[in-house]
Amino acid sequence: MLLITEPLLSLLPDGIVVDRVEVNSGLVTVHARSADLTACCSMCAMPSGRVHGRYIRRVADLPLMGRIVSLSLQIRRFCCLQSDCPRRIFAERLSAAVPDRKRRTIRLADVQRSLALGAGGELGSRLASLLAMPVSGDTLLRLIRAVPVEPAPPARVIGIDDWAWRRGQRYGTIIVDLERNRPIDLLPDRQGDTVAAWLKDHPGTEIVARDRAGSYADGIRTGAPDALQVSDRWHLLRNLNDAVARVLDRHHRDLRAATAAAVATGKASDVPPSTPSAPEPSVMPVPEPSHPDRPAIRRARFDEVMALHQRNWPIKRIARTLGLNPKTVRRWLRSGQLPTWDQRSRGSAVDVHAEYLHQRWNEGCRNAAQLWKEIRRRGFRGQLRTVQRWVRRLRDADPSSSGTGPCERLWKMPSKRRAAWFVVADYETIDTTEQRFVEALIASSPELGRIIELARAFNAMVRYQQAERLDSWLAAAKETALAGFADGLVRDLAAIRAALSLPWSTGPVEGQISYLKTIKRTMSGRAKFDLLRHRVLEAA
Repeated sequence: MLLITEPLLSLLPDGIVVDRVEVNSGLVTVHARSADLTACCSMCAMPSGRVHGRYIRRVADLPLMGRIVSLSLQIRRFCCLQSDCPRRIFAERLSAAVPDRKRRTIRLADVQRSLALGAGGELGSRLASLLAMPVSGDTLLRLIRAVPVEPAPPARVIGIDDWAWRRGQRYGTIIVDLERNRPIDLLPDRQGDTVAAWLKDHPGTEIVARDRAGSYADGIRTGAPDALQVSDRWHLLRNLNDAVARVLDRHHRDLRAATAAAVATGKASDVPPSTPSAPEPSVMPVPEPSHPDRPAIRRARFDEVMALHQRNWPIKRIARTLGLNPKTVRRWLRSGQLPTWDQRSRGSAVDVHAEYLHQRWNEGCRNAAQLWKEIRRRGFRGQLRTVQRWVRRLRDADPSSSGTGPCERLWKMPSKRRAAWFVVADYETIDTTEQRFVEALIASSPELGRIIELARAFNAMVRYQQAERLDSWLAAAKETALAGFADGLVRDLAAIRAALSLPWSTGPVEGQISYLKTIKRTMSGRAKFDLLRHRVLEAA
């Protein structure tokens, strides 16, 4: 028998009187009854105090100190005193905390539903058992479905993108509030009519960020004709890469010639050692990559923030317009000057094996994969790309090391898509051999040189959002092999201009899709649309 104290009584639902408490092998049984002397008929609502009989009702409640709690409630049956009432016998109703015809209290159901939203059915069931709230996985799924999803507040700026039920076969659509960075709805397909119907049911949308899919564009024009469409900048660069790859596919001979020229130029620049070199220091020189444009961009953003602040713009409006965090804007305004960052080098895991790597480098082994395998046998636990970065930086710092050694692999001709990436990318992001390849490709054909120039101009225009250069670029591109790509931009010209002038994109939507996929994969094949929609929208 457990001593009934006042704090214990306060933990029980209101309107219940405890008679006694029993503890048996981890189970706490609370024998209780209603505190009311009378009850009202469920049909005529007349109070009655005439008891007809009693029965016991067992209801699960929240655990107590790691023990399962069961409420053993004594329920009374009353006789209705209204002579013309068709219901002669009725059972009393307990407090709102213990609903009718339920086997758990409302507070226990809320906790178990929260576990189900976060962990799913089977995993939530195992977790609930560890927390002394045993419940089956099917019951947890029923608890999720029992409560309807609350409608999301109206969103001014939304992002739309598709996600795969099964890649290549079935897709759905996710809609995200970009200002709050929260998903607001899931649609069962990616048809334009479905998007249009949703927009008609949710008025107030002013800006919609999307990819280059035509179905979404048509659905937005139908459902929200006054909304401004914004094309995603990443998809623009991806479409540019595809267009350049198609052009390069027609210049296979030029690609082979540029590859040979890049390799030959690298071999010609080698300086063979005439005498044995002096011993080098134990640590290889690793030049730090530089980003000369980032300070200038940060300074320009700071100047824009200060100019808008002088025009009495609020902080949130400045942050929304420039695509900055409001905390960053507030910190800049308080300091009155742009802060400087002194990023110290944290070193690399390769430093422990630097002496051995330098020895092998002097012996002529320039192959990163071979060096990685050797230091793996010496205890190195890092990835291959870590050693590749070391080798690349050392090769760039030492021009005489570009020749082939006993372990070095010959530089092969890249694929069309990778060659297109070399063409569009900044020089700071590719190594010297790839730079020589691009230079040889430009020199091989005036047509390719013009296309590469336009591709780089478009890349800079998108990255730095230079909308004023779009018209001149389109006029120039229509005279080249990029005319098809330019025609596609013209058909979506308003969304392209918005992408080059506004900060919105589908980047936050992609993040929510990753979270959706995580939830979907944890549901063990039981990710039906209604259940998945509940978990994504309520657990976000």
